[in-house]
Parts: sequence; C-alpha cells; structure tokens
Amino acid sequence: MIKLRPAEERGRFRIKWLDSRHTFSFGHYYDPRHMGVSSLRVINDDRVVPGAGFETHPHRDMEIISYILEGSIEHRDTMGNRTRLRAGEVQVISAGTGIMHSEFNPDREKPLHFLQVWIRPERQGLRPGYVQRDFSAARGVTLIVSRDGENGSLKAHQDVRIYQLRLSAERVELPLQADRVYYLHVARGGLELNGTRLQEGDGGIIEAESLLAIDVGDGVEALLFDLAA
Repeated sequence: MIKLRPAEERGRFRIKWLDSRHTFSFGHYYDPRHMGVSSLRVINDDRVVPGAGFETHPHRDMEIISYILEGSIEHRDTMGNRTRLRAGEVQVISAGTGIMHSEFNPDREKPLHFLQVWIRPERQGLRPGYVQRDFSAARGVTLIVSRDGENGSLKAHQDVRIYQLRLSAERVELPLQADRVYYLHVARGGLELNGTRLQEGDGGIIEAESLLAIDVGDGVEALLFDLAA
C-alpha cells in the first residue's frame, strides 16, 4: 500500500528570503494527520535567495540532515565547524545535548535549493557531532545515511537508512522488509512507484509491500527512507 502525500497539499511558509514547503507539521504549519513517519519528523523543501539564510539558532536532541540540490550552503556552528556544501553534498548534524548553528547562501547571484530533514535520535542527551560528504558523482541507488555508516554513508543516531535515487529511463526493483516502513520523497523529476505516479515534491508512505518497483522516464532525483516500523 502506498499512501500518497501530494506536493500541492504540503504546508507553506514564505517570506522575503525564504520559500519553504513542509511535508510534515513544522513551525506555523500544523496538521495532526501529518506529524512524520516513524523517526522521520521533518522534510522541508527550502529555497533561499542569494546572500540570505538562517541566522544562528539552537537545536538539541535531533539528527538534522541537509541535502543540497542547487547552489551552496555556508555552515557555521558552536562545535567550531565552518564549511561550505555544494550541490550533491550532504551534511548530518547530531544536535544532541545542544548546538548553535547558522546556514547561509553565500552566493550573491545564485539561489539555494535544499531539503532539510529531521530524524528523531534513538536517545536523548547524545554528544553533538557533525559530518558531511560529497555524493554528487553517485548514480543509481546510493546509501547516504545509516546508523553504522556502512558503505561510505554518513552516520546518524537512529535505526534508519536513507538512500539517494538518481535514475533515468530505467526500472529498478528493491526488496522490502515486512517489519519496516518506507517513505519516498521526490526532489526532482518524476517516477512510478508500484504503479503510482509521483512528481516533484510528492511523497508516499510505503507499507505492507514486499517489492518496490520504480519506473523512471526522463529522470528523477529522490530520497528513500527505510525506517523502523
């Protein structure tokens, strides 16, 4: 069974420098029907104008993942990290006992487009941490985040696997486990998921399926979340 979350039904927050679409309840957008899936709490589709961004602000007890689609992010935090991420790069911030950080679009001409994902950690009070990696050359189905950091993925403190899907004009079949729940978010392009069509911004909860058949025409970039049921 696939429960579709259409792009046009997402929450929206728009100000001068930020246009954000919320798959799940976030900030001023609240819908008790959409509070996340398992440990997956937030998927925000954020577009930031040149030279603007999120000022220094606090977080704690959350795994925060940024997936860069276009442009670049300049990251600074109270752990001493000062880095820049470009399209195709991914960062994981383990907020743990508490951090302060900022995320800016340093480019004066090009906009920034990225996905902000929040995962609830397996326990509270963890030591804060930061990692990032470049997955821009990866094609097909690539594990980018996992609990153990297997196959070169980034570590997160939760029983979760996040796969990057970059596919074009092909069919991919992925076996699914009965004791897991899955969520797929389409970042760009479109696909058919077990016969259900999803376009950019759409998502879907996948339950009680033994196989995920993905059919792609012109091309797609998506994230597949493999979560504890």
